[in-house]
Amino acid sequence: MTEATHIVVLITAPSREIARQIADALLDKKLVACVNLIAPVESRYVWKGERCTDEEVLLLAKTRAALFATQLVPTVKALHPYEVPEIIALPILMGAADYLAWIDESTG
Repeated sequence: MTEATHIVVLITAPSREIARQIADALLDKKLVACVNLIAPVESRYVWKGERCTDEEVLLLAKTRAALFATQLVPTVKALHPYEVPEIIALPILMGAADYLAWIDESTG
């Protein structure tokens, strides 16, 4: 299987304000073509041995895999208040050719 060139990045944020700041920074730097903000999302997790439940905002960002590690992740971490923010990428294995071309044209 060939490596995916396009990805969807999932990022959780503690508020709409922070989610919008992250989305705008990624768009301004041309690191993503599009970001969807989905809220509220109930997150249940274990952090430092303690079970937690929080209301968060989920960002779904569409971009190129080549931008993930060197540019997208550092940009998110610079703006994110969490000690360890969720920043994970899922490959886009298939997509409409014109949509994938738009991602390419929209990102740096």
